[in-house]
Amino acid sequence: MILVTLGTNDKPFTRLLDAVEHAIEEGIIQEEVIVQAGFTKYKSDRMKVIDYIDREQFADYLAKADLLITHGGAGTIMTGLNKGKRILAAARLSAYGEHVNDHQIQLLEAFESKGYLIYMKDLDQLGTYLQKARTFTPNPYVSQRDHMIEQIETWIEQNVD
Repeated sequence: MILVTLGTNDKPFTRLLDAVEHAIEEGIIQEEVIVQAGFTKYKSDRMKVIDYIDREQFADYLAKADLLITHGGAGTIMTGLNKGKRILAAARLSAYGEHVNDHQIQLLEAFESKGYLIYMKDLDQLGTYLQKARTFTPNPYVSQRDHMIEQIETWIEQNVD
């Protein structure tokens, strides 16, 4: 099963769903596809499209998913990484009215450079990304939380009387 999630951004991201729908039509995707569409209104006979999924149901779908296809939202990506999922991610772009700016590009470039996910820069090439995902093993995510806390504590010790 493939889980596609667009997060809860108030702007539509139909470009990603159109690409997934096309891959299904072409026979590239043959698995069941579950979509959490958020504010993106989308009708499909090929995918199960749900506006919002509660946390418990989302966790269940994610556990069953062989692949997570998502927007460049840090929360969704971190959830997928913490569950060891293979992730294909696309940036919402301001040029298409999908976001207010293009910060998701930098986020996805950083995650891809660490080997955590595959950044889909061109949704017309979804088939190529899906092929790559079949053999992709994401690097395990290592939290920098403790290191960050240590740095803050050190700064406080050195700068606060």
